[in-house]
Amino acid sequence: MPTISSPVFDLPSESGGKDFGIFMPIANGGWILSTTAPKIDGSYEYNRRAALLAEEIGLDFIMSMAKFRGYGGVNHQWDVALDSTVLMSALAAQTKRVKIWTTFQTLLHNPAVVAKMIATLDQVSNGRAGLNVVPGAFRDEFAQMGVWPETLGHDARYDYAGEWMEAVRRLWEEDGEVTLDGKYVKLDHCISEPKPLQKPRPFIVAAGQSEKGMDFAIHNTDALFIGGRDDAEMRTISRRAKEKAKAAGRRLRTYAMAIIVQGETDAEAEAMMDVFRDGFDAEGFRNMLRAYGVIDAEIGKENAMTARARTGFMAPHIAGSAETIVKRIEQAIDDTDLDGLMLIFPDYEAGLKKLAQNVLPALRARYGA
Repeated sequence: MPTISSPVFDLPSESGGKDFGIFMPIANGGWILSTTAPKIDGSYEYNRRAALLAEEIGLDFIMSMAKFRGYGGVNHQWDVALDSTVLMSALAAQTKRVKIWTTFQTLLHNPAVVAKMIATLDQVSNGRAGLNVVPGAFRDEFAQMGVWPETLGHDARYDYAGEWMEAVRRLWEEDGEVTLDGKYVKLDHCISEPKPLQKPRPFIVAAGQSEKGMDFAIHNTDALFIGGRDDAEMRTISRRAKEKAKAAGRRLRTYAMAIIVQGETDAEAEAMMDVFRDGFDAEGFRNMLRAYGVIDAEIGKENAMTARARTGFMAPHIAGSAETIVKRIEQAIDDTDLDGLMLIFPDYEAGLKKLAQNVLPALRARYGA
């Protein structure tokens, strides 16, 4: 498997700092399965306001997922979702500094098409584009479009993604025609112009913590989003990924996600959490379990996201006053050896404004800007 280089990117983590960004509210319902959580409609206008606030307060990146089928339920969770790259291109034209990371699924998108689209996004953003690559998927989401590969299992999907990424990188980095005769991906004297503004290439990130997924990230990406049931499990995953990357001669960042529920006091934040729990969308949760297969037959255990969603939260959450949130974020980063966090909010506008007042300044003071 080819191993990519580790170029220098304009991120705080290059010089010992930590990278902070947001997961864009691209789908309705956000990341809380609750009818009593603030309403997130997943609209362009909502995302535009979130992106401009992220830029204004000095966050490092904004990233959006790609979603083609939601979980329904009372909340119609994620049933309405914008296209990731069209949205991010529009937001790139309205921002000047924050990194713009969009998502493509290897099973759905031709690598030559993606190479050109990311190069275009890099031009629109003046060198701020990044690619979140997703080798896996949920069967129903792709089967509804007739593109689920029945014969391609979990490990084979990562093999496919490795060739896919090789094609994208070569089209970005090599002049003239590119030929690739892989098992899965074929390029026949393929030309892709223009090239990205970033040299040798844009930032690449993925998520996954199976052995195959981790190996894919080590050889093909600059950062890996990880999860876990607690800090101890995340620490094990984070350190293992970094040790394996170092052995391969590469530097790999590890990131995690966190839902931030901030109140004036810890009691106020806990009261907000109780309101969200009271509106738990059990029907949407059951549909999500069905989409995930409940117990993943390919990796033999329940996904950490589905285990956590039994409480209504689809990502780890940190609740409390500004002081408590700062302390908990610092603890999570230090204990798990993370290079950054991608933040999620019940209400992005209110949450980002609170973050800017006394949480983000404290984190920048602790970890550097």
